Amino acid sequence: MAKKFDTNPLDPEFPEKAKAAAASSYEAPQKTRFSTSEFPSAPASITEEETRRFSDSDFQAYSYAHAQPIGLRQPTDMADMNRASERKVAKTGVPEKWLIGLPYLPFSIGLVAGLILLLLIPKEESKVRFHAAQGLAAHVGILIVTSILSIVGNVTELAGVGSVIFTIITTIMLVIFAIKAWKGKPVHIETVDDLTNWLDDKIGPIKT
Repeated sequence: MAKKFDTNPLDPEFPEKAKAAAASSYEAPQKTRFSTSEFPSAPASITEEETRRFSDSDFQAYSYAHAQPIGLRQPTDMADMNRASERKVAKTGVPEKWLIGLPYLPFSIGLVAGLILLLLIPKEESKVRFHAAQGLAAHVGILIVTSILSIVGNVTELAGVGSVIFTIITTIMLVIFAIKAWKGKPVHIETVDDLTNWLDDKIGPIKT
């Protein structure tokens, strides 16, 4: 029996009894169909290899379609724009690859060839006309520079030397352009863009 001033009147064995009662009444939780430890397994017919399979042709098509920004993508028929062709051009009977290289030949050969092609080739032959106009524009630009250097050369010998060097350099460049055009590689002379467009527009084929 507890004393009058006992500050702990509870049964000394109460903690042990409470633990025993709790242990006897505890039941392990039952698994439900919503248990996070179980997930539906993938069908046996689908393998990891099948989910990763992506053919080379599909990959190349996807890469090409997304490689260029919207607005800069070119139509498919432009892929062969710079490819050398054995196709014979109308009104000439000469293979295309020879005609696009002629206007870049040095000296007066390319200049005369470019002018003749612009007068003969129809507007539909845009590639041949472009190279004819660009080759002619390049020759005109070279003639202008060499004429200026020749005039200045009458005053100082330094300009005469510069004219010789300029002629050698431009001759080599024209030969390189002719070979590149003949092989179907792109040739773009940015400094004569405006003159090229003007010549192509103003010099049309002669009507027969």
